[in-house]
Amino acid sequence: MTATTAGAMPVARTGGSRRLAGTGPLLRLALRRDRVMIPVWAVVVGGSFASVASSFGSLYDTVAERAELQRTMTANGSLRALYGPMFSNSIGGLTSWRVVAFGAAFAAVMSLLIVVRHTREEEETGRQELLSSAMVGRGAPLTAALLAALIANAAVAVATMGALANSGLGGTGSLAMGLAVAGVGMLFACTAAIVAQITESARLAKGLTAAVVGAAFILKAAGDAGEADGSSVLTWLSPLGWAENVRAYADERWWVLLVMAAAVAVQACVAYTLTGRRDIGMSFLSARPGPAEGRLGSAAGLAWRLQRGSLFGWGIGFLAAGAVFGGITDGATELVGGNEQTRQIIERMGGQQGLTDSFLAAMTGMLGMVAALYVVASVLRLYGEETSGRAEPVLAGAVGRLRWAAGYLVIAFGGAVLIMVLGGLGLFLGYGHNLPGILGAALVQLPAVWVLGALVVLLYGAYPRAAVAGWAVAGLALALGWIGPALNLPQALMDLSPFGHLPKLPGGEMAWTPALVLTGIAVALVAGGLAGLRRRSMLS
Repeated sequence: MTATTAGAMPVARTGGSRRLAGTGPLLRLALRRDRVMIPVWAVVVGGSFASVASSFGSLYDTVAERAELQRTMTANGSLRALYGPMFSNSIGGLTSWRVVAFGAAFAAVMSLLIVVRHTREEEETGRQELLSSAMVGRGAPLTAALLAALIANAAVAVATMGALANSGLGGTGSLAMGLAVAGVGMLFACTAAIVAQITESARLAKGLTAAVVGAAFILKAAGDAGEADGSSVLTWLSPLGWAENVRAYADERWWVLLVMAAAVAVQACVAYTLTGRRDIGMSFLSARPGPAEGRLGSAAGLAWRLQRGSLFGWGIGFLAAGAVFGGITDGATELVGGNEQTRQIIERMGGQQGLTDSFLAAMTGMLGMVAALYVVASVLRLYGEETSGRAEPVLAGAVGRLRWAAGYLVIAFGGAVLIMVLGGLGLFLGYGHNLPGILGAALVQLPAVWVLGALVVLLYGAYPRAAVAGWAVAGLALALGWIGPALNLPQALMDLSPFGHLPKLPGGEMAWTPALVLTGIAVALVAGGLAGLRRRSMLS
């Protein structure tokens, strides 16, 4: 260890200033650790843009069809809340309308993961203290993390522009869209940098920043529902609303990118100020000291203590999102007359049992797909506890592996029930009718949610290092549910998601067979994962 540190010190001294000394080596280390994650995110976002552009080119190949779709979106607040306003009926304009917020949200999540990983997580594990003993400046870790996020967002922007150009949609529109997505990503990278200085836990830093992303989406949806031109105050309060207001492939607003750059600069200054005013490993919101005598009598109690804040946050978010979407449900009834294309989109999402019920079914389906992200994150806490070494002291006592894992799984799968009930209650509060039907529609999503969570349990138990692939599976299900109906993707492709097999409630008939089959699959996957956990060696 001494030889390694001494060998690294001359390299660190080549930094431009003492405060930033060692930034280069830390950046190379960060990029080496993220050498797989960054290209995967870039390919996924770029591939999604290319797929949507190609699909729109085949589905709406005449100007009249695209003009009718634009008229529909301009007139209906419910659909604008889902997809945003449409500023141009060209193929490029349709592509921007459909996926710019989606791509920006993905870039935001990628950025927050990168920044928290290379700042707060490094301090939490003690690695940053070791590195700082070898001529590493106080601002170097934050600078390296932000530069890594900048490189990642640049890769996403290049992949986006390349994918659009390959689809025949090059020019200034592709540049505007790529910069808009990357700009939102960097904005949330700086948000994560600030949160990482305030909190003492990497888990909490990720959760709070993700909550900000979720709040941005809700604000954008509420603003878009009220104004067809993206001018709502709520839309402008959301960075995701800034991305759509760049208006790629329409009358590009380059000045919005300057607003993003200013917000990034301000947040970066705040983050650097905060990091200079605290010690390594400390935070401005330090964890409260525990009681003199322990109150946790079981592994399940420890799991609850660790995850209750996250569960409450998800619950509040689902209640608020449900209320927002419930409040715009009545707008779905305005889709009448010859508006067959929009009717078909709604029906593909929520069934053919009437537009209002179809819209409610589509909203509960979206809540279910987002709930799958909660389950994946909650199950992956097992992996985090194991790899960080915190599980080892617990398992060294009279606690078996299955009992230890069961505490986290109860919160993961039971918590999904809670947040879906709260989401259904929010829909009812916003809509004001049919509480039993809406709650039933929310609860019927649970078998599909459980299947995705159970798949992560299986991966964790059998191949723990592959458990993070659960994010990709949940992301695929979300992408299919969000983009698939608008693009009229083949049913065989839609059936790759477990949500594609569920009955469309409210309004439709309850089909118990697929729900029971999915529940049985979830039980089998969990059993397989626990069996693997019991037999394998623990990670060190």
